[in-house]
Amino acid sequence: MLRIMFWLVLSALFCPLPLSAAETGKPAPAFDVKDIAGNAQSLSAYKGKIVVLEWNNPGCPFVKKHYGSGNMQALQKYATGHGVIWLTINSGAPGKQGHMDAPEAKAKIAEVGAHQTAYILDPDGALGLLYGAKTTPHMFVIDAQGKLAYAGAIDDTPTPDPEDVKTAHNYVKAAIDALLAGKRVAVAQTKPYGCSVKYKD
Repeated sequence: MLRIMFWLVLSALFCPLPLSAAETGKPAPAFDVKDIAGNAQSLSAYKGKIVVLEWNNPGCPFVKKHYGSGNMQALQKYATGHGVIWLTINSGAPGKQGHMDAPEAKAKIAEVGAHQTAYILDPDGALGLLYGAKTTPHMFVIDAQGKLAYAGAIDDTPTPDPEDVKTAHNYVKAAIDALLAGKRVAVAQTKPYGCSVKYKD
């Protein structure tokens, strides 16, 4: 318990003040961007589908926890295998930790064996600010009607220790399962944990 409290305090110190965050229960903010393959990615294109947004910074210890353990890849594979659209977003600005260009992002995806639908670079932070993404990871689950059904942490164990994945309750999987079953998401919002999104100054 003391260890979890320590990491909660630490992550709070590196978490910026709330931005103009998207609100659960309301329509998710629309966007129209390009992914690293040059393909258009918009929320409207996925009407009728569940969409997950994952904010990513490969240099962040909390992100390394979920990718190093294989937890994020397994969740991505589970989601996309059930018809869910998974968009990974990197809002790291040039010169900041985690910033990548398209070739670097493609290499990182291959290295970790990620299973997202698409990877989006957001170096000017426009998409991140639109959703109020504060940490990496910061997770958003959008229902088939385009409403934000969940926003917050990936799970209930805010540490960078990969071993904690085994006993953590995964909020994102719970939200996906509820929506797939046509049920209400029991926990719609939690406090995200991780490294602060490295927006441009």
